[in-house]
Amino acid sequence: MGTYGKIPNVNAHLHTPYSFSAFENLTDALERAADENVKVVGINDFYSTDGYEEWDKEARKRHLYPLFNIEFISLQKEDRDSGIRVNDPNNPGRTYISGKGLSCPPSLNEPYASQLAGVRAESNAQVKEMCDRVNLLLNAYDAGFSVDFENIESFMAKGLVRERHLAKALRMYACIHFKNEPNDIKCFLEKIFDGKTLKSDIFDYAGVENEIRGNLLKAGGAAFVPEDPKAFLPLGDVRNIIIAAGGIPTYPFLGDDAKGGFTDFEQDVVKAAETLKQRGIYAAEFITTRNSIEVLEQYAGYLHDNGFVVTFGTEHNTPVMEPILLHARNNTPLTERLKQINYDGACVIAAHQELVRNEKNGYIDAHGNADIDNRHIYIKMGDELIQNVI
Repeated sequence: MGTYGKIPNVNAHLHTPYSFSAFENLTDALERAADENVKVVGINDFYSTDGYEEWDKEARKRHLYPLFNIEFISLQKEDRDSGIRVNDPNNPGRTYISGKGLSCPPSLNEPYASQLAGVRAESNAQVKEMCDRVNLLLNAYDAGFSVDFENIESFMAKGLVRERHLAKALRMYACIHFKNEPNDIKCFLEKIFDGKTLKSDIFDYAGVENEIRGNLLKAGGAAFVPEDPKAFLPLGDVRNIIIAAGGIPTYPFLGDDAKGGFTDFEQDVVKAAETLKQRGIYAAEFITTRNSIEVLEQYAGYLHDNGFVVTFGTEHNTPVMEPILLHARNNTPLTERLKQINYDGACVIAAHQELVRNEKNGYIDAHGNADIDNRHIYIKMGDELIQNVI
């Protein structure tokens, strides 16, 4: 509970334009958070810490408490070889991992800095090849225009170019070329979709971009490029990078899908928690809009009760603008218990950040061992830090 008896709202997982997001810029995200009374905000970009110092400054200016996080896509070879889907429902072994509470200003020594730079470079190279294939497709259909990767990199992205940037650029180039004539744009897109009907209204930009991505850039699409295995570091290496950067390795649970299904790894929360601890991961998070309130209560409750640091977020890593204030599937409000679990987790991260900033041991030590028995001390310290800002 917060110092004044009311649980502050937390969103600990927000992507920004430093990877890809619905927000125009960092301050857009923070203004929306302030408007929705979300008091603790965690930047959480793929492979990037570039937004940290602006996030810190602009959050505090608005009396919001900033958390500094990062996200990776790793590969767990044992799970891949066993056909176990972890938290990517389509690719066995592929494992999303976040780091929470990294150092700000960012600090990362070798060889970890080069490893991080390497995965960013591989990610950009994949999208560059997709862009080349898009242009081959446009040329084959005599579209009359092409998509400029360097332009996307310079004006639409901030260091990391994602396939969503490419989908957005293609939509924008088409709108310019066809002078915003809805029928012309629709006919063009359906032509390069190999005759598939455009389901979104042409002025539903997020919908159109999602259809471009799904029809052209994902597996089976004409511009799809498989990811090079070099783009995925082993889970152990990612964990080491996060620890070296001052953070807490954190497992993002996918949770239940719309039909109530789970991945192989997550279907038994007790077993999943034990495996995560064996792999040196003592924190977890959920993107709450994906899950039923019942599963959030069960899974987050079990993890919290068994020593994990648990936080929630929304991502906002698609073109669709959604509320920053958290809710479960079907716009179900979070329960008081879930709000408390989320706030407790944010408090631990806040305390960890502050301790590491002052060159002390945080919630995890240099080897990644968590101080679980004293978690309550970090919660109390973090609560004081947060209340002082908000």
